[in-house]
Amino acid sequence: MAIHPKFKYFLLPLLLLCMSLSEVCGQQSRQVIPLYKGKIPNEVPGPDEEKVDKSIDSRYNFEKAHITNVRKPTLTVFLPAKDKANGTAVLICPGGGYAMEAAGHEGYEVAERFAKQGIAAFVLKYRLPDAKVSSQPAIAPLQDAQQGLKLIRENADKWHINPDKVGIMGFSAGGHLAATAGTHFQKSYVNGGKPEANLRPDFMLLIYPVISSDKNIAHLGSFQRLLGENPSAEQLRLFSNELQVTPQTPPTFLIHASDDNVVPVENSIVFYQALVKNKIPAEMHIYQNGGHGFGMHNSTTADDWFESCLNWLRSNDFLGK
Repeated sequence: MAIHPKFKYFLLPLLLLCMSLSEVCGQQSRQVIPLYKGKIPNEVPGPDEEKVDKSIDSRYNFEKAHITNVRKPTLTVFLPAKDKANGTAVLICPGGGYAMEAAGHEGYEVAERFAKQGIAAFVLKYRLPDAKVSSQPAIAPLQDAQQGLKLIRENADKWHINPDKVGIMGFSAGGHLAATAGTHFQKSYVNGGKPEANLRPDFMLLIYPVISSDKNIAHLGSFQRLLGENPSAEQLRLFSNELQVTPQTPPTFLIHASDDNVVPVENSIVFYQALVKNKIPAEMHIYQNGGHGFGMHNSTTADDWFESCLNWLRSNDFLGK
């Protein structure tokens, strides 16, 4: 049937709208929820001074969203379309040296790509170590990471997640937080040390992570912001995560660049060696170049580390219901 020319001007916008709605319906949903329903652990009352600084990275042309002064931690939830959901979930901890959180290219962008692969992704906006916010600033990030894992598992049915396939991911200092959650899960830092629900990540994805407090390879700024200017030897050892690996540590996937002049590649290497020593399934990819903070965009190589990550998850049976 022929369409009168004058109706084309009305039908074209309608057609574009329908295509747009169809496209949205096939994509993941996204929402922000509070990390805690009630009182935030060890909260120090004060004004909410959170700030978000958005800019474009000149090297890789991605949008940065740097968050500082976090007082109210949240989860940004990226759920895949129901027909694509495979039951796997990842809690993502952006980096930023425990001074800020690079929630754009080390958070939201990564979560969107996971969701397109059928994996539920959760970007953690965690409290940074700050005595104005927490009476125990050194453990505030870990409390939030544990609460994030707990919240994901509590809502597993609602979000179509297999509670036995919930992992944690971290970039840079967020990688230190993720590795801390994966090596300190025997103790609940949320519930005063009392045993709780399963707080162990089922797997870890560590991208150019801060790991060691060894002064020869450490990113000292991260440890100073986490533990203060004069931490004890005991504190440094406790949060030097290559020393905390046990046979119960989750399987781990690591990414780093040899020319990283911020967080030396030895951080990933010593953690990998500890995993191998304890017979933990582990895979590590070290690029010749890439520097630090490249997120999803290491433009020095044609290799796509995210695809390698998916292959590793698949080979270890973390994908699929």
